[in-house]
Amino acid sequence: MTVRHDACVLAGGLARRLGGSDKPGLRVGGRPLIESVAAAVPEAERLIVVGARRPGLPRAIFRREDPPGGGPVPALRAGMAEVAAPWVALLAADLPFLTAGHVSALLAAAAEAPGAGAVLVDDDGREQWLAGVWRTAELARALTGYEGRSLHGLLAPLTPAGLRLPGRPWFDCDTADDLRRARGGEAGAGVGGGGGDVGAGGGG
Repeated sequence: MTVRHDACVLAGGLARRLGGSDKPGLRVGGRPLIESVAAAVPEAERLIVVGARRPGLPRAIFRREDPPGGGPVPALRAGMAEVAAPWVALLAADLPFLTAGHVSALLAAAAEAPGAGAVLVDDDGREQWLAGVWRTAELARALTGYEGRSLHGLLAPLTPAGLRLPGRPWFDCDTADDLRRARGGEAGAGVGGGGGDVGAGGGG
């Protein structure tokens, strides 16, 4: 049985390391990155995109953080205002190798975990804060009164389960080299990249 969930995709980053380009709109595998991420959450009851309105996402609810480009925590607050399901997938908009199977595995792990959710872990053992799922009520509670700017500071105390999955679904496109490798299909060939507080909705 599918766990009821929404998806919140942070797509308002400034992409400084990509020269300020429209990172969610960059194409990998023949389609924009953000459309690949949206395709990974086909069973989300709501698809909430925090960032500029764009074509190709007819079912999306678009919201903007205040101020625009203000970072992942304000972006998350803006997105969470639209979340209604008991679980929410919190995702960057630049994850070309993320699939629906990965999201399903995260939901299953989170449902069995004692903490508030589950996040992907990269090859170096680092939690990827923009590639995870969370109990909506606990994430909203953590946001209440939080004055920091770091997703790590917000999410780490919720003690999520860390999940390693094949295919490097955590790989994001922060730099021109990341983009080149993604376009070359190097998901399983030692590519770099990480989530952290960068990527869509963060500093980029």
